[in-house]
Amino acid sequence: MNIPSTSQRVPLHTSEAVNSEIRRGIEKQIARHIGASREEIDEHLHKLDQEWDIERTLEANAATLALTGSVLAVMKDRRWAILSMGVTGFLLQHAVQGWCPPLPVLRRLGFRTMREIETERQALKVLRGDYQDVLTEGRSNTREILQAVG
Repeated sequence: MNIPSTSQRVPLHTSEAVNSEIRRGIEKQIARHIGASREEIDEHLHKLDQEWDIERTLEANAATLALTGSVLAVMKDRRWAILSMGVTGFLLQHAVQGWCPPLPVLRRLGFRTMREIETERQALKVLRGDYQDVLTEGRSNTREILQAVG
């Protein structure tokens, strides 16, 4: 079995049309912030900090369904345990392959990977000028470089 890299699991199991739409959305936000004030960029960075990525969304939904199935299995009918087993099986499949049944729907709804969110964040930081001194100051110490981009 060919297991895709962590950063490519979700995009590989998302239609090219949806991936393109997400990329265009990132490009649109960057273009919108060219020439924006530091405060406007800061505000958008704060929004990105609050955005739920696809992994967090899938985990929360899976946990909710698994817990519901477990509670119903204990309180109503043991057959509800099938719900918990099914959900955890799909969550395992997503962890390994990057696909599970709700993935296409959530991607169409605009849920992005952490990498997609981080790409937008880093581009905004470039626009804000966060990295302009990284190379011009001749930083050679690993800690200084990481501090400049962190």
